[in-house]
Amino acid sequence: MKKNIAILCSGGDVSGMNPALKRFVEYALEKKLTPYFIYDGYEGLIDNQIKEASYCDVAGIINRGGTKIGSARSERFMHKEYRQRAKENLDALGIDSLIVLGGDGSFRGLHTFYKEHKIKFCGIPSTIDNDIQGTDYCLGVDTALNIIKISVDAIRDTASSFKRAFIVETMGRECGYLALITHLTSGSELCLIPEIEYNLDTYEAKFKEEIKNGRRYFIVIVSEGISQKSSEIASWFEEKIGIESRVSVLGHLQRGGNPTVKDRLMAFKFVTLAIDALLERSTESIVCYDAFGFHLKTLKSVVEKPHKLNEELLSLLK
Repeated sequence: MKKNIAILCSGGDVSGMNPALKRFVEYALEKKLTPYFIYDGYEGLIDNQIKEASYCDVAGIINRGGTKIGSARSERFMHKEYRQRAKENLDALGIDSLIVLGGDGSFRGLHTFYKEHKIKFCGIPSTIDNDIQGTDYCLGVDTALNIIKISVDAIRDTASSFKRAFIVETMGRECGYLALITHLTSGSELCLIPEIEYNLDTYEAKFKEEIKNGRRYFIVIVSEGISQKSSEIASWFEEKIGIESRVSVLGHLQRGGNPTVKDRLMAFKFVTLAIDALLERSTESIVCYDAFGFHLKTLKSVVEKPHKLNEELLSLLK
């Protein structure tokens, strides 16, 4: 008798989800499992938008950003009666294993779902914010960083041509990972992230001296979670440093794009390990990745501890 397994995407989409869906279908069939897609995240799980998947459903999607099966944030899933409906929908199709591509909020919802109904699951960290405790890497991060790299390199061209300061705002909520890595790899002059306190006035004398010695432009990378608005930082450059300034908010541009080779490979490995874990009777786990490789961690250990940015990376900025 075949076993049924399902996958869904929850929260913000990332480039890497489609390669993950492709691997999910192909590896599930290889392991004699029947794969199901749950469309539009937990909302689709509640509304029974669950369909059996085949090779045809994943042909030609590996190079596409976003997710073919859709994603969503679900307020209804926060309520017990809707989680009960979701469980009944899975039971009706004989689905006893679930893979969830998502971020911290998605996993917290999954934690509650598991405690109530004991549905076997494996989570795959998938957020460009890279803010999930227990893993150094989340699916989609490399593609997002490459999109930001291309954007900053293009902005530098116009900044240098017009003698301007450009304040480039990245996503990340309360995590400054994208901004920090971009700063370290782009040659920007200043990086402001939520994890490190700052005072712009401490840079005034230094920046004025650099202009006096021939500097024509500044590139400033800021994370969306810092205390000041990007427009306020731009005003500071004009009023205190005396250089024309512009703000470029990259926004949802960072979530899209052709998945990089790294994200395609990570998707392949994440999904393979997730299916293997479920076949090996793991009941509630998250696939995590660090300097020592891939590990399975309990959902509780991931969602109940606050995420902290790597101290080694922070030291490079300090």
